[in-house]
Amino acid sequence: MEAQGVHVDVVRAVDHDIATGVWPDMTEHGWQTDAWPGLYEQVKAADILVLAGPIWLGDNSSVTKQVIERLYACSSLLNTSGQYAYYGRAGGCLITGNEDGVKHCAMNVLYSLQHLGYTIPPQADAGWIGEAGPGPSYLDPGSGGPENEFTNRNTTFMTWNLLHLARMLKDAGGIPAYGNQRTAWDAGCRHDYENPEHR
Repeated sequence: MEAQGVHVDVVRAVDHDIATGVWPDMTEHGWQTDAWPGLYEQVKAADILVLAGPIWLGDNSSVTKQVIERLYACSSLLNTSGQYAYYGRAGGCLITGNEDGVKHCAMNVLYSLQHLGYTIPPQADAGWIGEAGPGPSYLDPGSGGPENEFTNRNTTFMTWNLLHLARMLKDAGGIPAYGNQRTAWDAGCRHDYENPEHR
C-alpha cells in the first residue's frame, strides 16, 4: 500500500491498554483506563482496515477478538448520512500461525467486519502457516514466510482489491444512504422504503 502512495498506520493492539467490553468508552462503565476511544479515532479516519493476527488453538487470538468486540462497541454510532459508523470503508485480514485454521479465522474476521458495516472486496484475506507445531513465526529467519508465493500472491490480490474498493467507495461518497439509515428507521419509516432502482 505504501508503494502506491497510501498512508499506512500500524497499530499493535497488544501494546495498548484496551479495556474489555462493548461500550465506546469503558471508563464510563467502571474501568480505570481505556485506550480504545483514541484508537477508534484512528480507525474512523481510515478508508481501509486490515486486521492481522495469529491463530491460537485453531481460532483467532483473544486480542483479535477483543479488537472486534471494541469495533462492535462503536458500530451503533452513526456517520453524517445517518448510517452506521463503518459504512463506506473497506476491510480485510491477514492471518499467520503454525497450525491449520487460516480460512476459519479469516471467515470469522471478515464476517464480523461486514456485519459492523465494512464493505469486503473479493479475496480480502491472506494468510501464512508454517510447519505444524512449535517453530519460527512469519518474519523469523528461515521461516519461509516472506518468500511464500501463495501468501505473496494472495496478499497482493487483497491489497489491490482493497485499494480498488476503497477508491470506488470514496468516489461514490460511500454506500448510498437510502434504505439503510438508522435515523430514517428510528423516525418511523420502517418498511415503507420504495425501491429507487425499480425496473
